[in-house]
Amino acid sequence: MDPISAAVKTGRRYDASRRQRQALLNREAVLEAARRLFLADGYGPTTIAAIAAAADVSVETVYKGFGGKPGLVRAIWSRGLAGSGPVPAWERSDEMQSLEADPRRVILNWGRFMIEVAPAVAPVLLLIRDAAAADAEMAALLQEVDQARLVRMEENARRLHGRGGFREDIGLEQATDVLWTYSSPELYELLVLRRSWPLDSYGRFVADAMIAALLPASGSA
Repeated sequence: MDPISAAVKTGRRYDASRRQRQALLNREAVLEAARRLFLADGYGPTTIAAIAAAADVSVETVYKGFGGKPGLVRAIWSRGLAGSGPVPAWERSDEMQSLEADPRRVILNWGRFMIEVAPAVAPVLLLIRDAAAADAEMAALLQEVDQARLVRMEENARRLHGRGGFREDIGLEQATDVLWTYSSPELYELLVLRRSWPLDSYGRFVADAMIAALLPASGSA
């Protein structure tokens, strides 16, 4: 390869890498602006133009990246589920469950994961719930996110059930419903948003309530 050709190809690789980095920065800026405006002003009143202006990008960039407001909300929800670490929270939770044999410790760790994830996810789920009453696309998204949470809670209940740690009167379906209830955005709304509970207290309450509802009393056979 001649030096000029090599330089051109190197430059193209560099330009592509720079464009990719800028695209990622733009995406994060749009998601952060959208989250801030949606939660401050509501879903209906927030416009794509306002989001684009707040993120310092074009309206076209927002539409190309997310397709509109429902796509933005779905992306914000997905980002929140990943948590704050470099490895998505659900992957870390799955690994923890595969390594931890004690059902109580598994549930206590779930409480810690909720402290990490709920502040990012619960307000978005509440936004979707409220918007669903007047918007068909958001009603469909509400069904999607509710089903995704239910499936996840059933998976968690099945893993815990497989350890034989439940009380004798607790079956898989009831366990799923317990996890579904205590992971609900409505509980976060009641305790954290409306009653101003510290996150640590909220996470511990959720874990203790799950343990009390699902597992034998400490020391029981």
